[in-house]
Amino acid sequence: MQHVEVPVPSAKKNEVLLKLQAATVNPLDWKIQRGDLRPLLPRRLHFIPVTDVAGVVVDVGPGVNGLTAGDQVVAKLNSLNGGGLAEYAVASANLTVKRPAQVSAAEGAGLPIAAGTALEALRSIGAKFDGTGKPLNVLITAASGGVGLYAVQLAKLANLHVTATCGARNMDLVKSLGADEVMDYRTPEGATLRSPSGRKYDGVVHCAVGVSWSSFRPLLSDAGRVIDITPNFSAILTYVLHRVTFSKKRLVPQLLLSLNKADLEFLVGLLEEDKLKTVIDSRFPLSDAGKAWQSSIDGHATGKIVVEMES
Repeated sequence: MQHVEVPVPSAKKNEVLLKLQAATVNPLDWKIQRGDLRPLLPRRLHFIPVTDVAGVVVDVGPGVNGLTAGDQVVAKLNSLNGGGLAEYAVASANLTVKRPAQVSAAEGAGLPIAAGTALEALRSIGAKFDGTGKPLNVLITAASGGVGLYAVQLAKLANLHVTATCGARNMDLVKSLGADEVMDYRTPEGATLRSPSGRKYDGVVHCAVGVSWSSFRPLLSDAGRVIDITPNFSAILTYVLHRVTFSKKRLVPQLLLSLNKADLEFLVGLLEEDKLKTVIDSRFPLSDAGKAWQSSIDGHATGKIVVEMES
């Protein structure tokens, strides 16, 4: 990675040009750099990474309605083109939503991938956010990470019983965000993943690595599902096996995020109403983006790693 001067991009049809205020680094970003998604990503070099951003609209392209210059917004950039670690970026109007004054740029920039992934995983389990959902029991692993902290909060908003695992230093934080039971994954009890109250899990939002399907299976209810947000090849094979054998207990890899504008507006609205919180691990100026990048690679962040653009 290196800092370079490039031309300010221009907004095309159904796009907006943003002057960025904040961006957040997700594991997907450095996995692209590592080559895990080749030959799909990056399509070409140079490539400006990061997709989760917040900023101010400075120009709108043809066909854009509801957004004008001066609007403060949250956006998810196109993964094929990236662009978030920069002073200016182009975003699709379909994934750009207004950001109210109560929501800071850093808080908003944390949402798209992490909160969107948590929302999608919980819906896959059966969570509903309109008060009509069933009282489900859910396990959230690596609950102090970017996705996990949003998942805990969203699960409680859906009136689920939450069991969570994390490191000892973050147990109080995870508890404060609503988890009913919190276990240190390094202890013998936490390593078993068993609910301290003896509950079977209707769903698992699995944000960690290194846990096999055989560990989850006896902990699930009759139709329990494990939503694996970091699936490996073995997990995908297990998923295929469950599909062809019509297994009621299933592992489901969450490979692609299908975030839409309505979901992003929903999440921003929860921040505005103080029903959801973005936990920020650390902040770096754009000039130190490499340190933010390395912090994400190191994998010990509690919450989101934010890069803030200098004015």
